[in-house]
Amino acid sequence: MTQYAVVFDVDGPLLDLGPAEEQAFFTPFKTLFGIEGLSNDWDSYRIRNDREIIHEILEGHLGERFEPDHYHALLDEYDRELSSGFAQGRLKVTLIPGALQLLETLSVTNGVSLGMATANIRRAAEIRLREAGMWDHVRHHPGAADEGGHKHEVLARVIAGLKLPPERVVYIGDNLNDLEAGKVNGTHFIGFHVGEAKRQRLLDHGARHVTGDHRETLALIRQMLNIAP
Repeated sequence: MTQYAVVFDVDGPLLDLGPAEEQAFFTPFKTLFGIEGLSNDWDSYRIRNDREIIHEILEGHLGERFEPDHYHALLDEYDRELSSGFAQGRLKVTLIPGALQLLETLSVTNGVSLGMATANIRRAAEIRLREAGMWDHVRHHPGAADEGGHKHEVLARVIAGLKLPPERVVYIGDNLNDLEAGKVNGTHFIGFHVGEAKRQRLLDHGARHVTGDHRETLALIRQMLNIAP
């Protein structure tokens, strides 16, 4: 029986999004529509969510010609780009140190369920997490960008599916929108990033618990949920 849950953002706490994987997101725009020179500053878009970013780009470049089929065609091409990239060795996932061990430990902790709340398209997150050996740990509660909205809306959908009060949920993220998501939903929040600057940014904006080591992450989760080792 699920008594508690730990929900992870993907990029930052579990995986490091490298330049090649980042470029894979933009390649379908060029392949299908000839759209190039797009910004990889995710905060520059109206909503930091892959579904919303894709719509913003396509609507901006195609104007009145934009149709829903264009969006679905781009998702299919993105899927192919990731799948072929990993199969051919052009792409490779980079695991955050200690992340897989953390998931493995929590997966066998009595009463704890795991999930994700990511701004990635669900299928893209699944492909990358499978490559990392992590997908089976979070697949039962896979909150993603497909239904749109801000990160706090993605997390809210996960919490609703868990049927748990927010005080029994720990959310782990690396960005300010993750911090906001935890606050809006009333969950515990752990800011995680291996980079000191990212951790400091979270602290400067009010995060109470910030770490760059998943051994400390585990200790904080146990403390927040009152779970014995």
